[in-house]
Amino acid sequence: MSASAAPAKPSSVIDSVEDFVAAHGGSATAVLQPIGRIGVRITLVGSDGVLGDRVVEDLATAKAVVEAVPGLSETEHWDRELTSVVTPATGHWAKMAGWVARQTRFPRARNER
Repeated sequence: MSASAAPAKPSSVIDSVEDFVAAHGGSATAVLQPIGRIGVRITLVGSDGVLGDRVVEDLATAKAVVEAVPGLSETEHWDRELTSVVTPATGHWAKMAGWVARQTRFPRARNER
């Protein structure tokens, strides 16, 4: 991609992020997190605190997605204000933990006691 070329805006990602924003209060915050060769994770925090994410090819594409979705704003990092509104759905920790979630030596998530 040349320096002057606009980044691709993957319609499937934009559609799913728009659906997420609509389903979780009409607004959301995106934290863009580079994850190596895989690309950039767009972690979404809905206005109701629910988490979601999508992965795109690069930072320019992630920023293009944020600009394309109404009601979505970007923050540069996780801060106290943002993390204080996050309310993971029941079972979310198990989905993210994978095989570790089936271990008996680890404590349960604080919102599932």
